Amino acid sequence: MAKLRLQKIIADSGYCSRRKAEQLIADGLVKVNGRPVSLGDSADPQTDIITVGGEKLNAAEELRYIKLYKPRGYVTTLSDVHADKPVTELLEGIEERVYPIGRLDKTSEGLLLLTNDGQLANAIMHPSHHIKKRYRVTVRGKVGEDKLLTLASGVKIDSGVTMPCTVSVLTEDDNRTVLEFIISEGKNRQIRKMCEAVKLEVVRLKRSSVANIKLGMLKPGEWRDLTSEELKGLMSQLGLNTHKR
Repeated sequence: MAKLRLQKIIADSGYCSRRKAEQLIADGLVKVNGRPVSLGDSADPQTDIITVGGEKLNAAEELRYIKLYKPRGYVTTLSDVHADKPVTELLEGIEERVYPIGRLDKTSEGLLLLTNDGQLANAIMHPSHHIKKRYRVTVRGKVGEDKLLTLASGVKIDSGVTMPCTVSVLTEDDNRTVLEFIISEGKNRQIRKMCEAVKLEVVRLKRSSVANIKLGMLKPGEWRDLTSEELKGLMSQLGLNTHKR
């Protein structure tokens, strides 16, 4: 196999993004066959031993694509070694080291995709692809048309003004309203912050789909591998080639 840039090997393994891999290399945390490397160096992932922070990188493992119903109370940030309930605890029987694609905060629930395919993960998270994500959001009280219009048009939160999105009412009564959000970006805790900006209190937030992948009949804590049809549809939306996967 031809040699590849180290940041590409690390990213394709699912360990982290390419930008993060470049930072790890610059920080001197990456070695090839026991020797420190620099940005721009290459290696053969099939024959060279690559370590990150002293941990061997397994770049040749089977690629896995998983959808999970993340229950409330679990965290998707695997870098926190002190986290009480990392979502990976729910993946019994998985030998491959898979990583969540994007975030779903501790108090939220619903669809979470996990993989060790760094190229796919980076493509889903890249802003240029505008991958649509659907959420069912329960808020206290009724929601007036003015707030719906403001949310859909874009509101200012701490990370900037949100992109236009779709917001509609699914059900409502005097005490609560169930909204559906369809957004195509992934700012940190975006929907909660959007609701806060228009003085709506979120009591429940559930993600029901990412691109063509739907939560379906999964129950909290359950997971399964993506079907070939689901994966093919996802790759097609991202403009990726499934032939080599």
